[in-house]
Amino acid sequence: MKENKILVQNKVSWDFIADEWFGSTSLPTYGPTLPKEDTLNLFNLLDNKKVLDIGCGSGHSLLYTAKRGAKELWGLDLSSKQIENARKFLSENNINANLFESPMEENPGIPENYFDFVYSIYAFGWTTDLKQSIDLVHKYLKKSGVFIFSWDNPLMQCIEAEGNKYTISKSYLDEATIDLTKGNQAMKLKNWKLSSYINELASAGFKIDKLIEETDKDILTQEHDFTLKYYSKHKAKLINTSFIIKAIKL
Repeated sequence: MKENKILVQNKVSWDFIADEWFGSTSLPTYGPTLPKEDTLNLFNLLDNKKVLDIGCGSGHSLLYTAKRGAKELWGLDLSSKQIENARKFLSENNINANLFESPMEENPGIPENYFDFVYSIYAFGWTTDLKQSIDLVHKYLKKSGVFIFSWDNPLMQCIEAEGNKYTISKSYLDEATIDLTKGNQAMKLKNWKLSSYINELASAGFKIDKLIEETDKDILTQEHDFTLKYYSKHKAKLINTSFIIKAIKL
């Protein structure tokens, strides 16, 4: 299947560049230009909670939740190198975690109706099957459990900078598969619409508690020159570059 080929390609590429992304975009940071957890307080109390990190990367968000009092830590990541890095990093910090090398579209042995929180910090948008991934998250959570994830504003993939102006270069509506390059490694990404995330969450049995489309206040109050960077602060004053959804299992 086409989706399986994409997963294989993305896994190879993430394995190759994992060390370059060690510690990047992890709690309390949600993503480029977004307010941090210290400001948003989306997790409320983590004391004695069971948490699952989807796209756990090098394990830095798991360490954060452990320091906040989480009782049980679980994580999965497509990349074997990321899991290797996470296992070493958490061990060095005397943290125990159950880690799985797996695509998020499959359950590698994670218990169902078990977790208080499932979260994904700038990783969930890599899914090749949005419905399947959301359905699995719903199964992992206890009743009234919380799912929190952050990702690119899907409009970002449609905007290009030309001179001192921004132009719409791609259709937002067709949810195209996009070719990306990270560290000279080829990857593919499905650009899901924001409505697709919300509708699939609702269909799976979630209530949307919050949709956050904010830019950090410090960025909004500063002067920034026009720049061609993808996550430019100039652009972030015009459009939210990222979003966060907090949903609750009904």
